Amino acid sequence: MTGPTPPTLASIRRAPKVLLHDHLDGGLRPATVLELAADCGYDELPADNEADLEAWFRESADSGSLERYLETFAHTVAVMQTPEGLRRVARECVLDLAADSVVYAEVRFAPEQHLERGLSLDEVVEHTLAGFREGEAEAAAAGQPIVVVCLLTAMRHAARSREIAELTVRWRDRGVGGFDIAGAEAGYPPTRHLDAFEYMRASNAHFTIHAGEAFGLPSIHEALAYCGCDRLGHGVRIIDDIRVPGGEIADAELGRLASYVRDKRIPLELCPSSNVQTGAVPSLDKHPFDLLARLRFRVTVNTDNRLMSDTSMSKEMFELSRTFGYGWSDLERFTINAMKSAFVPFPERLRIIDDIIKPGYAVLIG
Repeated sequence: MTGPTPPTLASIRRAPKVLLHDHLDGGLRPATVLELAADCGYDELPADNEADLEAWFRESADSGSLERYLETFAHTVAVMQTPEGLRRVARECVLDLAADSVVYAEVRFAPEQHLERGLSLDEVVEHTLAGFREGEAEAAAAGQPIVVVCLLTAMRHAARSREIAELTVRWRDRGVGGFDIAGAEAGYPPTRHLDAFEYMRASNAHFTIHAGEAFGLPSIHEALAYCGCDRLGHGVRIIDDIRVPGGEIADAELGRLASYVRDKRIPLELCPSSNVQTGAVPSLDKHPFDLLARLRFRVTVNTDNRLMSDTSMSKEMFELSRTFGYGWSDLERFTINAMKSAFVPFPERLRIIDDIIKPGYAVLIG
């Protein structure tokens, strides 16, 4: 691999990063969860102090089951039901990402899950975006500029996807960049939401789909062939359509679906730590990230849920580097892959690549 010196966690923290797959309700600060719970009268938290609560989230998410992993969100969503809670969580999300040298981020959440205290869908989006803008302004004033775009998620087990798609298009010129569906894959194929995806395509709007995480190739095939998504949320199970006889990359055999994904340069929003936690892969050293990267799929590095996985973009990149021997040029390539795949206009993507990412890595590469 390339690079004059191996990247360290400290040096990676200085590198510009791009994040495409991060859940707002999966990245709260434990102290914020406690304070917001006290403010809104939520008394069902599993711990009453910051250290124990942080440990509970991490341990509960380590079950190896996506369904169990998703149960941890009941507590974070519960404290994000008020204008104040939404704005604070969104603002702190931006500040935490900027402090980790993330220069562009797409942060997603499901507005339909934040209506318990009387807010409308539009009000939920309005307050969340206000928090993002506050965070951006504070980060810029601190010398850590960041661009944050919001993705609106519909829950695949519910029946509001068309409504959320319309909400996405209504807010797309005011900070919302795209649409997504999420939740347990098994039994809830993406084709259940064709109406929403057809609306997005008719509106020339961007969308990604959680597919190929806990469920296999059929989920990926439907997301691409029938729904027409721009990116694959996770997509890690595309490895099921790849054979590498004898372990030699030169002999790799790609099936029709894997070839299509690679040929079309469809971005994979890979989340290494989360994929291990949910049982999508058995361990980091067994993660197909490296094979996919060496086969030149458009791989990107993501956090998924920073609280549950006790992670950050710097940690994800460091663990990948340590496990697979990546150098600075490799990390730069993954970062540019992500920026090329972002849901913002081409000139903005080019500006961040040419003016921020490449100069930032040039200093580190030497």
